[in-house]
Amino acid sequence: MHSNLVQQITTQLETAFGIPRRQEPGKPLDSLILTILSQSTNDRNRDAAYRQLVEQFPDWETLMNAPVEQVARAIRTAGLSNQKSARIQEALRWIYSTYHTFDLAFLCDMEPQQVIDTFMQLKGVGIKTISVVLMVTCGVDIFPVDTHVHRICKRLGLVPEKAGAEKTHHLMQPLVPKGKAYSLHMNFLKLGRTICKAQKPACRLCPISNLCPSAKME
Repeated sequence: MHSNLVQQITTQLETAFGIPRRQEPGKPLDSLILTILSQSTNDRNRDAAYRQLVEQFPDWETLMNAPVEQVARAIRTAGLSNQKSARIQEALRWIYSTYHTFDLAFLCDMEPQQVIDTFMQLKGVGIKTISVVLMVTCGVDIFPVDTHVHRICKRLGLVPEKAGAEKTHHLMQPLVPKGKAYSLHMNFLKLGRTICKAQKPACRLCPISNLCPSAKME
């Protein structure tokens, strides 16, 4: 059973890497913008771009109404700045017109699936993006699937090789041990960034290589 395998994987990763400590939750809208900025870049570039936004635009309304070119210049370090600036402003306009506020704290009181269904209407906000927001800011026991997580799930044989990221998201939710979604997500991120890389994975260093059918030990 894959659920037993995922339990073993979770335990071995916690033994190797520790149980990840949750950071201060922050605000849902901040997390949403950060997650949009994080697409196709690393955390350092994402954080630098976010700092530029905060420094140049005193509040979300100013950012929403600014020329899109100005926003793009501010977030250039995150890459895909023209695309991301347009998506950020579209998201802000939609949020304000829908809820008449930029304070999205109430999302944490809603059913997670309702939040997912609502926010996936936004261009550039996929199931991974809104799942990260729910996990990080609301403490929802949900398992987001980003590029690293998707790659590792396929290598472990937990999902079909041809499964897309959204399909992997749905397949993985019932397999992750209750209360361990954050731990497994964060430890998969660490594994994917340091050992189970897209190119030349260092299988000899992997703490779960004994559970991985893709492990190359030569």
